[in-house]
Amino acid sequence: MANPTLQTCCVVGGGPAGVMLGYLLARKGVAVTVLEKHRDFFRDFRGDTVHPSTLELMYELGLLEEFLRLPHQELTKIGGIFGDFAFTVADFRHLPTHCKFVALMPQWDFLDFLSTRARKFSNFDLHMQHEAVDLVRDGDRVVGVKVQTPDGPAEIRADLVVGCDGRHSVIRKAAQLELIEFGVPIDVLWFRISRRGNDPEQLLGNFNYGRALVLINRGDYFQAGLLIRKGSFEGMKTAGLDAFRKTLLQIAPYLDDRVDELKDWDHIKLLSVQLNRLRKWHSPGVLCIGDAAHAMSPAGGVGINLAIQDAVATANLLSDALRDRRVTEDLLAQVQSRREFPTRVTQRVQATAHKAFDRLFRNPGPAKPPWQLKLAVRIPGVQRLMARAVGMGVRPEHIREAGVGPIENAA
Repeated sequence: MANPTLQTCCVVGGGPAGVMLGYLLARKGVAVTVLEKHRDFFRDFRGDTVHPSTLELMYELGLLEEFLRLPHQELTKIGGIFGDFAFTVADFRHLPTHCKFVALMPQWDFLDFLSTRARKFSNFDLHMQHEAVDLVRDGDRVVGVKVQTPDGPAEIRADLVVGCDGRHSVIRKAAQLELIEFGVPIDVLWFRISRRGNDPEQLLGNFNYGRALVLINRGDYFQAGLLIRKGSFEGMKTAGLDAFRKTLLQIAPYLDDRVDELKDWDHIKLLSVQLNRLRKWHSPGVLCIGDAAHAMSPAGGVGINLAIQDAVATANLLSDALRDRRVTEDLLAQVQSRREFPTRVTQRVQATAHKAFDRLFRNPGPAKPPWQLKLAVRIPGVQRLMARAVGMGVRPEHIREAGVGPIENAA
């Protein structure tokens, strides 16, 4: 094994939480290494909705104007179609933010953008194809990460290891942190299908015939997600691809000339939806945030934004202590204390949405919109209230400027 490399902070996972945390810590003078097990970011992520809360952070960082030059689509309202009833649930045009819309952008573009800016800091390292396989301990304290690299096994020693490695977190498992699971009645099937310029954009989904179909605009194609009853995918595969195509057409007939693009089941990927959170997010020398600390449902598309909020709170609370190399478990507990409340509230809302989906699955015929939905979307102020809940979330974080040092390379 190669000689261990010493860093102040080692962030495991190059997703939104990991790259944002790495950028923010480097910006504040912390020596930080981010490890990503893949060769690049160019993979079909599912979280492509960049909410106003995240766009506001980009503004606070002075990156917004440049960020919005990347190809993206903007939604000032979001809604859905329930049976034949089209509704708007959130109107972002009145938010107290600089961007009053949701930006639809492939996640690899977001990660490439932020990691490129982070590399301008001399104290930031991003190592691709570096897979964390275990933790390094000194007694009861975590002091680093064991890593599999293209050149063989290595160790990276660090004052703090932050697990941002997703819902199947290696760091969480190695740290033996207790995970609380909540039952979820849904799974999601993800696939691509061509988009036409006159197709309706209903980010919350088309609800009909016991199914819900989400279509995320990616320019010339949709990233599509079909909500199904948990555990039913194998039965759908047995029924055959023609039956799957017919299901899509029942929900969204305007896809008639495109469903044949789905040639085989390899084009359709199963996301087993989870809803869980750690009882304790930390132990001496290690902290988990984002999906590693709390796996979110796709409901509302808030997962990426909640993970980024975690990263901002972590940087705000720990950067000074990391620079001074005096991180204590009490400080790690402050991160959990700050972010656990918004996590609990968001997961409770998602669990309520899951119950609604479960009721939808029980009716395989044409969907009739419930009177509660028709009434709710007509109540004055509801769309603005929902815009704040979806677009900004619970307890939105802001960039704390104290401690920023002049460490950016001229290049």
